[in-house]
Amino acid sequence: MVSLITRRETLAIAGTALAAIALPAAAQSTNPIKIGFSMALSGGLAGGGKAALLAYQIWAEELNAKGGLLGRKVELVYYDDQSNPAGVPAIYTKLLDVDKVDLLLSGYATVPTAAAMPVVIQRKKLILSLFALAANDEFKYDRYFQLQPNGPQAKYELSKGFFEVASSLDPKPQTVAMVGADAEYSVLALQGARENAKKYGFKAVYDRTYPPNQVDFAPIVRSIKATTPDLLFIASYPPDSAGMISSLNEIGFSARLVGGGMIGLQFAAIKQKLGPMLNNVICYDLYVPEPTMKFPGTEELLKRYRERATQAGVDPLGIYLPPFAYAELQILEEAIRNVGSLDDGKLADYIRATTFKTVVGDVKFGDRGEWAEPRVLYVQYQNVIGNDIEQFKQPGKQVILYPARFKSGTVKTPFVSMKN
Repeated sequence: MVSLITRRETLAIAGTALAAIALPAAAQSTNPIKIGFSMALSGGLAGGGKAALLAYQIWAEELNAKGGLLGRKVELVYYDDQSNPAGVPAIYTKLLDVDKVDLLLSGYATVPTAAAMPVVIQRKKLILSLFALAANDEFKYDRYFQLQPNGPQAKYELSKGFFEVASSLDPKPQTVAMVGADAEYSVLALQGARENAKKYGFKAVYDRTYPPNQVDFAPIVRSIKATTPDLLFIASYPPDSAGMISSLNEIGFSARLVGGGMIGLQFAAIKQKLGPMLNNVICYDLYVPEPTMKFPGTEELLKRYRERATQAGVDPLGIYLPPFAYAELQILEEAIRNVGSLDDGKLADYIRATTFKTVVGDVKFGDRGEWAEPRVLYVQYQNVIGNDIEQFKQPGKQVILYPARFKSGTVKTPFVSMKN
């Protein structure tokens, strides 16, 4: 016969066991929630990758200081993908099989994201992606969400503002030259540019790609110059963007509008290097310090970021990637808090159904995990004097021309090289 004390002990043990069963598995663990990703910390994309990583670290430190998520601290687990997609699948396999991470983010940019997708899909993991152009168009994976505000028609939206602004000129330009790297992002951007050129009635007089490792852009610029285009649309990665702008100025190129989908002009190092050569270049962007773009928390984040940027050796401006990287983890944090679980499927369902308040404004996801409504900016560099980087923290240097709801100035034409 069981004694009364033993019965009580038995009931207490049973009650404890039932309580443990009732609690979500995530809440029982004191181990940190591990968030894994690759990141470009070296190579051509490192300028953006390092800036994004600092924004992630600021988020994690702030969150852990407040007690973490689900009663657990958060730990970032990451590896340098060297801006090279070849090693990305192995990194994500290691993150899942060896590091046992709970959640995944993509690396920075289109090519590393695309390289990670087969592993992510096979393992049925949620993934939040940072600035990948149309990376999910082929896969149509329902647990993918992308933080660049391209909208559902990403590859078309990226160049739409360029052709909208060109169409507003009087007299209307007639011809366009299009050029970019033979790599994932540029190829997709050029596909969209071709469609938009056709839609807006511009005749293509030059349409070519160059090898991804191209370093001398003078022959390309001379070939384009020979076609005398009214417009020049460029889809380029950071080293290419700097090389193209330098060559356009060295050779003496002019056109009604020059620019387009140029990655890199948003970064402080390239802004500082090019200085006045940027004047009248029109380029896509996502956030600039114009009076028409004010979102709660953005300036406070940039202040915290800039206090640490020099010591961390990252972009001292931080106006391109860091706000979106921080917003990415704001979204993940809200989803985890409200779902109360790290279950990839449940988190994906919540993210798909929710409008999020972030430091980059309201974010709602739509088809293929892209933003439901596009918000790609087209800005023009104006009145850039010298190479002082501080000027780019002020309004009036990166004037917003498109879309209309954020417009902060008027277009200046033509683009004329400093050599002319």
